[in-house]
Amino acid sequence: MNRFLSGLAALAVSATISLPVHAQTQPASAQAPTKTLKIQTSWPASSQAYDQMQAFGKRLEVVTGGRIKMEALPGGQIVPPFEVLDATHKKVIDGAHTWPGYWVGRNKAAILFTGGPAGPWGMDHIDFMSWMWHGGGFDMMQKFYRETLKMNVISIPMHTQSPQALGWFKKKIDNVQDFKGMRCRETGIAQEVFNEMGMRTVNMPGGEIMPAAERGVIDCAEWVGGIDDLKFGFHTIWKWHYAPSLHEPVSIGELMINLDVWNGFAPADQELIKAGIEKDFSMGYGNINGFRASVCSSFRWFNLVQNESTPLLIFPFCFMDANAYYAQKQTAQQAFTELMQFYHSVKKVNGMMITIWHNNFLAGEKIFQPWKNVYELFLKEEVYWDS
Repeated sequence: MNRFLSGLAALAVSATISLPVHAQTQPASAQAPTKTLKIQTSWPASSQAYDQMQAFGKRLEVVTGGRIKMEALPGGQIVPPFEVLDATHKKVIDGAHTWPGYWVGRNKAAILFTGGPAGPWGMDHIDFMSWMWHGGGFDMMQKFYRETLKMNVISIPMHTQSPQALGWFKKKIDNVQDFKGMRCRETGIAQEVFNEMGMRTVNMPGGEIMPAAERGVIDCAEWVGGIDDLKFGFHTIWKWHYAPSLHEPVSIGELMINLDVWNGFAPADQELIKAGIEKDFSMGYGNINGFRASVCSSFRWFNLVQNESTPLLIFPFCFMDANAYYAQKQTAQQAFTELMQFYHSVKKVNGMMITIWHNNFLAGEKIFQPWKNVYELFLKEEVYWDS
């Protein structure tokens, strides 16, 4: 798949974060001693999130010139997947790759740092990353961990696997009544909502879902969706799958590091870990579709004050469903025509086409059904055949 197609996907604005691979490094003679971090994840080795952590470790080694290496460990390697917070606090491990929603049993405010509990009426990915890095969210997150939970850690937003699916079920779901009595794996604050709907929920790490399903302990499960669920083999147990869902339209994970370990890094390396993992997908117009700054390729943000390029990688988007519908007052057909014009313009220069689609436009509501058709037609008739 070429560069153009690799960038073209619905919800590509999902604030994927990774380290830049072209950062400047010091000569070997000037490097500090190598530090190898043991980072245990909350994910099994077969999950995409674990793959992300391994990729992050490789890039971290590159951008720090080998000063920091990372050993990514699957969930359960040293401590159980849901115990990585305490293990990081006590320095049993140097850090963890996990999800703040797992800590709602300690304090429900933890869900704020995953993207929020408001479903499609709350923050989208751009909102969350903007709040986190430019609206005080990151500082609030550190205060929550250190002062509220009394944990000696620093937590950095890292990786997204959303919007997530509703899940896999042993029987067809036609209405809310069908949820009643089902034994289902759920987690986070959504677990409480499903309990109110009549489910008999149980929380368990991802690696325990399939064994529980095979034994008939649970009737349904929610994990992530898409390829991650297929890799787990859910489709071999349950035949009914529903997506998208309202419970996690935005779900952001975290890289957590013991604060003493963190303070042992040079300030430059702290910034490479913290600021260097950002990619910004928010460059576009909020009331009209088009190419902002006339670009359709990613570029490094330039700091005019310091007169230097920064590690922040900007990814411009050119089309958003809400712009077409609310601001431009377009019909679905008019939006499709404009979308195709963007498509061919970007393809002509081998650029990266990023589009934004919201859950309510794709959820099947009657008023938005033509827009869902546009989305599906665009991917099926154009993108698929170009791949």
